[in-house]
Amino acid sequence: MQDKIVVITGASGALGRVVAARAAALGARVVAVDHASEAPPGLAEALGEHGVIRGGVDLSDAAAAEAAITAAGSVDVLINIAGGFAWETVSDGEVATWDRLYRLNVVTALNACRAALPHLVASGAGRIVNIGANAAHKAATGMGAYAASKAGVHRLTEALAEEYKGRVTVNAVLPSIIDTPANRKDMPDADFGTWVTPDELAEVILFLASDAASAVTGALIPVTGRV
Repeated sequence: MQDKIVVITGASGALGRVVAARAAALGARVVAVDHASEAPPGLAEALGEHGVIRGGVDLSDAAAAEAAITAAGSVDVLINIAGGFAWETVSDGEVATWDRLYRLNVVTALNACRAALPHLVASGAGRIVNIGANAAHKAATGMGAYAASKAGVHRLTEALAEEYKGRVTVNAVLPSIIDTPANRKDMPDADFGTWVTPDELAEVILFLASDAASAVTGALIPVTGRV
């Protein structure tokens, strides 16, 4: 990852912060993009002198995504972590939730990919890593809207991998429940030890972003911890 320009969306979140810090530690020049205007404490320090933080970016707006990624100058790796979650049953939920999660999970990734692809092709070893979801294989109660949107991310990943075969690798990781403070708060009685940690997930993401993964494309890789 030495001196590679790595754009990470959702970089201010629990997973994004870990991936960004690890990429920087491996020598990458990280461009941290997030909808939040203010970066979380410690992110700037973790990215180092070559890191860039771009806050207040609405990636569901194609022009905003284009502006944020074009400002990076060139891009070797795009890691799409930006997204959202909501638990709602189909019968009692809102149609607006399906629209919102589609925009948060699919449209943000689509816009970021479209903006980055010319740069990734020019790189000669471009990488895209998306965040799907193991839950998209079979939606449980309350997971309809979320699973549907993440299934869209899976199909986006596969389609782009075919379209850019031989030029850019495109893969996705499919976590189960990620061990984050928010998930612990929402599920206080769960066995946290079975969940996948951000560090574990980051290792797989950064492998897919590396030169070592040059032969891997179109893969949907479950990273489910011990669930």
